[in-house]
Amino acid sequence: MSLRASIAVCETSCIDDWCRTMCQENGVDKSNCMCQEQHESHDNRDDESQSLLTTNQFVSSYTDEQSKGKRRRSTQSKTELASLDLWRLQNLAIPLSYLAVGTLQGLFRTFLNVYPLNLGASEAQQTTCSTLATLPAAFKIIYGFSSDLLPLFGYRRKSHLFLGWVLASVVMGSLWLTSNLTLQRLDNGTSTASTTMSHSVVIVPDDAPSLVQLSWTFFFFGVGMWYADATADAVVAEKARLEPEAIRGSLQATCYMLRFFGLMISASISTYLYSTVGPQVIVRALTWIPCLILPFVWCLAEAREGEQQNQDSDRRGRGLSDSFTATPFIKKHSLRDQWDEIWRTVCSRSVWEPMAFIYVFNLLQVSNAAWRQFLVTVLGFTEANLNTLLVVSYVLVYFGTIMYKYCLLQTSWRLIYQGCLVLNLVFSAMQLLLIRGYTLGLSPFVFALGDDAFAEFLNGVQFLPTVIMMVSLCPPGSEGASYAMFTTVMNSALMISPAISSLLLGIWDVSKDALEKGDLDGLFNLSLLTTVIQISPLLFLGWLPRDRKELEALASKPFSGSPIGGGIFLSVLFCSMAWTFVVAILNIVRPNWAGGS
Repeated sequence: MSLRASIAVCETSCIDDWCRTMCQENGVDKSNCMCQEQHESHDNRDDESQSLLTTNQFVSSYTDEQSKGKRRRSTQSKTELASLDLWRLQNLAIPLSYLAVGTLQGLFRTFLNVYPLNLGASEAQQTTCSTLATLPAAFKIIYGFSSDLLPLFGYRRKSHLFLGWVLASVVMGSLWLTSNLTLQRLDNGTSTASTTMSHSVVIVPDDAPSLVQLSWTFFFFGVGMWYADATADAVVAEKARLEPEAIRGSLQATCYMLRFFGLMISASISTYLYSTVGPQVIVRALTWIPCLILPFVWCLAEAREGEQQNQDSDRRGRGLSDSFTATPFIKKHSLRDQWDEIWRTVCSRSVWEPMAFIYVFNLLQVSNAAWRQFLVTVLGFTEANLNTLLVVSYVLVYFGTIMYKYCLLQTSWRLIYQGCLVLNLVFSAMQLLLIRGYTLGLSPFVFALGDDAFAEFLNGVQFLPTVIMMVSLCPPGSEGASYAMFTTVMNSALMISPAISSLLLGIWDVSKDALEKGDLDGLFNLSLLTTVIQISPLLFLGWLPRDRKELEALASKPFSGSPIGGGIFLSVLFCSMAWTFVVAILNIVRPNWAGGS
């Protein structure tokens, strides 16, 4: 029987029963009851008309449900897009954190390059201060684990972000309030302005900070800053999952553009502020910048763990997906659960193969360690010239990230690395021309500017595909630890690379004496060798997937899930972390342990 016929029979039966009941209640004899007539009359009705009415009701009900579903999906889509809008008050703490990290880096690098020397520190002691300030970056994986596993006051992210910035501000504020950071400069009596500037005498007050206090202050300041940075990375890794495919990666590109923008601006003005106002203005800025972020961290959209779980259960009951706050609810893991999750992740071929390329690529970016000595000794570059090179490099790193976001976001990762390696060969050839004195009619400074600065532009372009790929590899619920682990792989390779550069100095004579005598053959050979090493990652480019689809496809290829691949990955990671820590300690105990030019 068809659906329409069944509906008609049901309606007829209901009318017949109602008619008999009415006859009995009114005392009508069964023989005189009109039920049979009603029944026959109903049988003679137009069945198609009744069926059409029922069908229209069904279609109307289905249409209403479809409209409700569209409205639910539209509401969910709007909620997702709102959670990706970095400029909403509920999300503003994230871009401000990235901007602050870049700004603070530019400020304290300049400060530590000069102020310890003003206090009478040797170059070895100055290196110790700088090393202690950067050492906390090696512990980012610990910060990531704490953010994933230890919710504070019910929050997995915002509480740790808040704590990191509070620590940075309090530590630097203690230096500001307990020490006299002013400097007095006295003229030595020479007549020219340039001589006066180069030979001015700096008088340090009696209550200036000691080198020990300065070093440990910047160590704990670094702990707070990198703690906040690791937490912000975890939030971005979670939110990046919600990006539509067409703009996937733009969220991270925006955040890192802000970081490099802050680095560019602060590096440009910090030297001027230090020389005109004094070191106290730098310390005040380092104290207040973290404080200014705290109100926005308080407003960061993140529900407490229990509240989030209840909200999501209610939304599922109403046919909606989980809510999209700053961090979607993830069931709390124990340390053992998270370690098992990370182990399964690193055993996947889609993780260890591309990360092997990232490690090898950064490890082989071996620079010519004698290049700075050549610029100063042979070409006569001043500190102002070297600072200009540094500032222009920061500017071009920023523009490199802009170019990637707006021009290359959908370009193959492999193609980007191919192009950057080929262009790196071109800029390295410019080094060789400069050593031989062929500058194409340009001044040596302009020629060196094009070489060094544009190499940093390429670094800005190829940096973003790396971090975007890393986010794609993070398992849900372990974004903090896994993303920190992947960045540690890259950063540890970058820290080992300078040690390789120093070891290569002994192959040819590139000492200061040789350069002063005009013997540049060793420098030329060393530049040629480092150029070959820098472009050698072309041989390993097959390990890098072209895009996210190819990255996901690696998980189904042979050797995926192999404990051997995962074991090698973790062994390289932990050995590199140990090497990084040993290098940092050696830089503190014996700053010139690796030799020099």
